[in-house]
Amino acid sequence: MYQLLIEKQVQKQLEKIPASDYQLVKSAIIGLSKNPRPTGYKKLKGRPGYRIRQGNYRIVYDINDHILTVFILAAGHRKDIYE
Repeated sequence: MYQLLIEKQVQKQLEKIPASDYQLVKSAIIGLSKNPRPTGYKKLKGRPGYRIRQGNYRIVYDINDHILTVFILAAGHRKDIYE
């Protein structure tokens, strides 16, 4: 099982997500601890990391397989996340 590390700015981004979508995004993030490369994940181009989709929201993260850690780098609405 991988350890999840969530940056402080990501916690603030998660607080802005509406409650109806928050639970889905939260469960997707927790799922990364069991499988950091779920179906539908993509390696990002032009910046380090990977992304998964959860409805209209995106979760950007990086994986360190040597120490079994997943770093959550960003989370937010798809129109805002890649800026």
